[in-house]
Amino acid sequence: MSLRRNPTQKICILSKITRRSYSSLPRPYRFHVGASWAGKPPDPQMRRFKTKPFAPDSDIGQWRDHLIAKYHSPVGNHIGEDFFYVQDGVSFGVADGVGGWVDSGVDPSLFSQALMYHAHRYSKAAWAGEPETDPIQEAEERQQVEGWELSPAECLELAYGGVLRERGVKAGSSTACLLTLNAASGVLRAANLGDSGFSIFRSSNVVHQQRSQQHFFNCPKQLSKLPQGTPGFSRAVIDSPREADTFETKLRDGDIVIAYSDGLADNVFPAEMNTICTLVSRQYTNSAPPPSPQQEGDTDEKQAVQDVSDDELVQTIAERLVEYAMACMKKKNRASPFERAAAREGMYFRGGKEDDVTVVVALVKET
Repeated sequence: MSLRRNPTQKICILSKITRRSYSSLPRPYRFHVGASWAGKPPDPQMRRFKTKPFAPDSDIGQWRDHLIAKYHSPVGNHIGEDFFYVQDGVSFGVADGVGGWVDSGVDPSLFSQALMYHAHRYSKAAWAGEPETDPIQEAEERQQVEGWELSPAECLELAYGGVLRERGVKAGSSTACLLTLNAASGVLRAANLGDSGFSIFRSSNVVHQQRSQQHFFNCPKQLSKLPQGTPGFSRAVIDSPREADTFETKLRDGDIVIAYSDGLADNVFPAEMNTICTLVSRQYTNSAPPPSPQQEGDTDEKQAVQDVSDDELVQTIAERLVEYAMACMKKKNRASPFERAAAREGMYFRGGKEDDVTVVVALVKET
């Protein structure tokens, strides 16, 4: 049976599966996740309008505020029109609200926040990979759950449906990049729509860089919601979540996966991202204190200390990437990825491109 054909059936099946009880078998992969963000400075020439953010006591508002507090960024004062989610270290994503909606009096951040909220909600109620079953279960029971999982592409489609039903989002658009990490197999799966993206770094090398999707230069593919009963949006870009590019690969111990909005990709070259990862990793390796005699004999305590160090490592990488992107976008005497992309299209643009920047970093550890 396929989960792809009937979204309503999919939700019911996933809800049924998650009520089952499974063994807590040790998983061969651990994932440490950090996040950082910074909103672009306000443009004095941009149209001013009154916005109504999600209320702090609403479901999305509470989730939004909790996530921002958990991954507090010392780099930026606000997250801007980007948003992200992290679900238990096995699923995460980024979304970039399309700023052009400001001209129509629409707050672009509402769409991206709602999209990530619903992606988080569905990924929380599903599996990032094949669920672990108890060996003592009956064969028929194991057969009912083995292989069921919510892929990033399916999650994106469900999350988009959630935004379309969201009363607090009257209109808007967003790009999106969703990833899942399977702790049992080490398999990464991804779905990317638009010019957000992700890269994989292994042994100081860029082993994968997700290509962006664009209709034309600086017009990415995007999920959209148009205001009901309002004419004048005939030129709006509306893409289907099924148009997202998908990717799958097996990860290795020490791999670093970085998901980002285009605020990073437009200002920082992949080689520079790789250098930042390498330098920060080397710093933590050289500064790590030797294990105490107690830790040498206590495997659990030694692992707990290492986990804290790895958590700090990915958080530091995320913050350094955002800091560097914010510095680069202000420089007009340095060639940027966006400048070079514009030149390939026969357009003139100089230096960095001011934009919101959101970064989620995951470190793969094989136990």
